[in-house]
Amino acid sequence: MIPAPLHRHLRSSRYPRSSRYLRRILLALTAFLTVAAGALTTATPSQAADQRPCDLYAAAGTPCVAAHSSTRALYAAYDGPLYRVQRTSDGTGKDIGLLTAGGYANAAAQDSFCTGTTCTVTVVYDQSPRHNHLTIEGAGGAGGADTGVPADALPVTAGGHQVYGLSFSGHMGYRDNATSGIAVNGQPEGMYMVTSGTHVNNRCCFDYGNAETNNQDTGNGHMDAINFGTECWFAPCSGSGPWGQADLENGLFQSDDGHSKNNSNTGNHAPFATALLKNNGHNHFAIRDGNAQSGGLTTQYAGPEPNKPGYSPMHQEGAIVLGTGGDNSNGSIGSFFEGVMTSGMPTDTADNAVQTNITSVGYGAPSRVPPGTLTPGSTISLRATTPGYTNRYVRHQNNVAVDSVTTSGSAAPDKADASWIVRRGLADASCLSFESRNYPGDFLRHQNLHVYRQPMDGSALFRADATFCPKPGKNGQGTSLASYNHPEKFLRHYDNTLYVAADGGSDVWDTTASWRDDVSWAVTQPWTA
Repeated sequence: MIPAPLHRHLRSSRYPRSSRYLRRILLALTAFLTVAAGALTTATPSQAADQRPCDLYAAAGTPCVAAHSSTRALYAAYDGPLYRVQRTSDGTGKDIGLLTAGGYANAAAQDSFCTGTTCTVTVVYDQSPRHNHLTIEGAGGAGGADTGVPADALPVTAGGHQVYGLSFSGHMGYRDNATSGIAVNGQPEGMYMVTSGTHVNNRCCFDYGNAETNNQDTGNGHMDAINFGTECWFAPCSGSGPWGQADLENGLFQSDDGHSKNNSNTGNHAPFATALLKNNGHNHFAIRDGNAQSGGLTTQYAGPEPNKPGYSPMHQEGAIVLGTGGDNSNGSIGSFFEGVMTSGMPTDTADNAVQTNITSVGYGAPSRVPPGTLTPGSTISLRATTPGYTNRYVRHQNNVAVDSVTTSGSAAPDKADASWIVRRGLADASCLSFESRNYPGDFLRHQNLHVYRQPMDGSALFRADATFCPKPGKNGQGTSLASYNHPEKFLRHYDNTLYVAADGGSDVWDTTASWRDDVSWAVTQPWTA
């Protein structure tokens, strides 16, 4: 932009238009533009660093019309609530906001409010100016009324802070049937969600996106939502999933023919995964995905709309659904950390910029709590102290908790399986729970006295089964971990498997031989930080 005084100077007829005079003016203008260009170049990195997904999409001409997250702000300037929790004890609610504008969730406010009781998430707020807030979904054509997710089921690290994701364990879902700005009747749109490749199933339907406004299946093309799970609707599918798929109603599509046309798309197993769908509403849709911790996006399909009646053009109705299908098919499980919907179909360039921003969050990175201690937030490994077994560590293997030899030469997945994040006890904050390092939201839990790695479902029984109270090591070394709901029983390794065991009892793993050694654990630095 030319400054006003210089602009007027160039246009004034009072000055002679000699070539020397014009050269002076042109030199001055060139100098100004050079300085201005330098200033703009210098400013660009800081502006980019401050941008969030919705800032990036807006700059590309496809602004967000919905922006939902329980972990962080999706606009650099956003300073409102992320979600609302309700206490079980007295029904009181509280909005959970941010530590700073444009920052991360104030999880400590939730922890304080929910102390001594449990909380459920009742509202997921829309950060966009459209106010498309999601509330607990009512009954639909394929399922009864849903419940909200337990507020503390999915503790994760983002931006170096402990925050909470939303963990769906079936019959849980959120919806808004009276939205503003969401695409309808073939209008173009895009959407993404950050989810998890380790908490999935093959039930319908873990969706985020555009759905019917009456909780019913109203026909082909009346939905446009990103789905993430292992349900192969149109065979053949490559691999075992989970896949990002397009739920366009009456089908989870991986291509215009429905089935996978991409043999390399065998599934995205990343603990934190980006799943993205965009659709011009008439003759083209695309599915992309990636690892939400690192790297870029892969286009798994980009091509024509499904070649069945009703999908070209689309007939979206403009509701928003999270965690279920459009008719409230609610048998799915899944994890949700953030997601947005746009007005218009974003470019790949804009999507790529958003993916770069997502990976900068550091989902699942080590917390700021020093590792190797029983302080909530610390990452640890638990080593056996039984003579002859001191190279064995607690790990999960095929969902079962075992003790296994782990060394510096072990494979990276094995080291990750033997690493645990210490959390406040799910049933008693004075005790502890242990979250899997590489399966967010999964905890050590005893069931019928055997110990497993399982996703937290929010129930009182699970909370009790997954809570252990530390005591001085029974053999004089390390720590022994008493079961919260069976305080006479302690976490024990026996025959390479973990149990909760008493010192003498009716079960074979209750044998008194080496019991004191087998229930004593050295808390060590984690194999995976």
